Amino acid sequence: MAGIVFLKTNILEEIVDFYTNEIGAKIWVDQGDCVILKHGNFIFGFCEREGEITEGWLLTFFYQTKEEVNLMYAKLKHRAESKPKTSEKYSIYQFYAKDPEDRPLEFQVFLSDIDFDWKNY
Repeated sequence: MAGIVFLKTNILEEIVDFYTNEIGAKIWVDQGDCVILKHGNFIFGFCEREGEITEGWLLTFFYQTKEEVNLMYAKLKHRAESKPKTSEKYSIYQFYAKDPEDRPLEFQVFLSDIDFDWKNY
């Protein structure tokens, strides 16, 4: 099974620019007022729509090493809510940031072994 998460945006061009240039996602499908992005095996899209942005979403990008999380922090320090830290409860190393529409983002690495085939990403 595969899927795509779609989110509403009022600033499509700026949002696509942020996720491609600052996060490293690639444009997978451009449908004009909806753009679908891909970051590894994570597929998500933004559609330009009028009105309020729906709250309650968290886009989480996960990496293989702490160093990769630290590199993303260095790149997004101006948008970060705090420095990367370890969450003992979830056994992850993480930080939170905001996209240009104040949508919450999480960047993390699992500190415990997980079953994920990194060679394909």
